[in-house]
Amino acid sequence: MDTDSTRQPILPRFLIIVLGLAGLAFGIQFVQGLQTIVAPVFLALNLVVVVHPLQAYLISKRVPAIVAASITVVLVMALLVAFFGLNAWAIAELVIVLPSYSGKLAELYGDIIGVTTSWGLTPEVIQSQLNAFDFSSLTDAALKVLSNVSAIVALLTTVIMTVFFVIMDSLQFPARLQAISNVAPQFTYAMRSFGQGVRRYWIVATIFGLIVAVFDVIALWIIGVPLALVWGVLAFTTNYIPNVGLIIGLVPPTLMALLEGSWWDAFWVVVAYLTLNFVIQSIIQPKFTGESVGVTPFISFLSLLFWYWVLGPLGALLALPATLLVKALLVDADPRARWINLLISSGFNRHTGKILATSGAPMGPEPETTLEPEPTEEPAPTSEPEEDPQTTSGDAEDPENPGTTSGDAIK
Repeated sequence: MDTDSTRQPILPRFLIIVLGLAGLAFGIQFVQGLQTIVAPVFLALNLVVVVHPLQAYLISKRVPAIVAASITVVLVMALLVAFFGLNAWAIAELVIVLPSYSGKLAELYGDIIGVTTSWGLTPEVIQSQLNAFDFSSLTDAALKVLSNVSAIVALLTTVIMTVFFVIMDSLQFPARLQAISNVAPQFTYAMRSFGQGVRRYWIVATIFGLIVAVFDVIALWIIGVPLALVWGVLAFTTNYIPNVGLIIGLVPPTLMALLEGSWWDAFWVVVAYLTLNFVIQSIIQPKFTGESVGVTPFISFLSLLFWYWVLGPLGALLALPATLLVKALLVDADPRARWINLLISSGFNRHTGKILATSGAPMGPEPETTLEPEPTEEPAPTSEPEEDPQTTSGDAEDPENPGTTSGDAIK
């Protein structure tokens, strides 16, 4: 009797689902409580993944390992100082300039009330909301971010210390991965996919974000919008935020063009931003890098909302890398769950029904398991023994009397 077919699960399926959701909720709350540690550490891991090829290249050129690691640490520190320094400068410029536009903001506020009234909208609700808004709060918010030096220093310290220790440990990463691949090849494949996907994402976002920012600055300078360099830094930073980064980077320069110039200036700012982003990121970028995100736009938008909620403001920058890590651990590392890539991964080819090689595709041979369901092994056809010409169908060996044929038994 086959006991496997009659074996009942230990727990009902409904109870398993409920316990799984409860554990997931507890885990999310746990990470939320540690977001001031988890977010900087994960950012440091991303930076190490990005610069690791440089370290490997230096070692391959017979540079001492400790020297190669030190150069990598210095490079990461320089990138961090440049990134946070530029953003601090941009915020400082806003703190200095914004108070001078308070009168024009109040005038714009009156114009908005007049337009809404002419459209037949009831102005009471809008006016009550706008009256509660103090235009000086813009300066206060920027000044608060700039003056919160202790939090910024703590963030940078955590990131730099994590980068230092991880890079020192990374000297043994190749040997460790090789040892793990002998035991868990699927896990090694998933981690290498994650590393290459994250590295491509950060490099592509940085290079093309810098290109977009430069052209945005030129366009703003031609239109005559003040603080063009500040808005260029904002455009570069928000380029790392998926889906809504363009909108976040577009609103402030459009508002500044409206205050300093006219509605036409604001219109041309919107046209310039949308055109430059579409041409560079939708037409030019795919020709050089292909799909660098690795997930569909809807999944990337959900990841932005989720990781911002879990990790705070830094989670907006780390949304896609965090999603790629979860995907690598739960989907790519498990052959039985890899079919989920057909739902969430970008680069789906509707003609072949497969996922094309994107940011998550590792270099080198892929493990035996793929996105396609594993075919069931069919039993190999057994070759029937050749029939002895001297033996007829009635001369089969008698099972009760080995060595005698059925014909002999009849005789």
